[in-house]
Amino acid sequence: MKLEIHLGGKARQVELTQKGGHLTCAIDGQAIEADAVEIAPGIFSILLKGRSFEVRVDEHADGLRIHTGHREFPVKVIDQRAWRGARGGAAEAEGRQQIVAPMPGKVVRLLVKQGDTVEAGKGLLVVEAMKMQNEIRSAKSGTVERLLVSEGDAVNSGQLLAVVG
Repeated sequence: MKLEIHLGGKARQVELTQKGGHLTCAIDGQAIEADAVEIAPGIFSILLKGRSFEVRVDEHADGLRIHTGHREFPVKVIDQRAWRGARGGAAEAEGRQQIVAPMPGKVVRLLVKQGDTVEAGKGLLVVEAMKMQNEIRSAKSGTVERLLVSEGDAVNSGQLLAVVG
């Protein structure tokens, strides 16, 4: 995906390529490699040069807001149609969704219980990995049909955590 953005008052050319959990990003032709996992819609766990970051990307009328730690970076995407098209729009997942652990860690908090009704993007549980807490969110609106973990459970990457139908 190629985008032209305004970041910090400067126009930048950004090219993103993803293969599995490996993300390559080139900004103005300079390649940056990182291990990135989308742990929930719009929330990414990124390992860059040995440092771990949790990054949240929110859409706003004037562009995007990128949050990491206590910092926020406003980003204006020049061609919004290219951005939305490359991402497939903001479509909600359909059908029964299996929520799996994006990485190994420990369940530190359950935010819902079996039978709860949830909206797309609502937090279901929190997994701590590499001393960072990652909220695992629902990809669709529906009912929590199964909750397969409890607080304090250790989980493996790819392990089934919940089912939302």
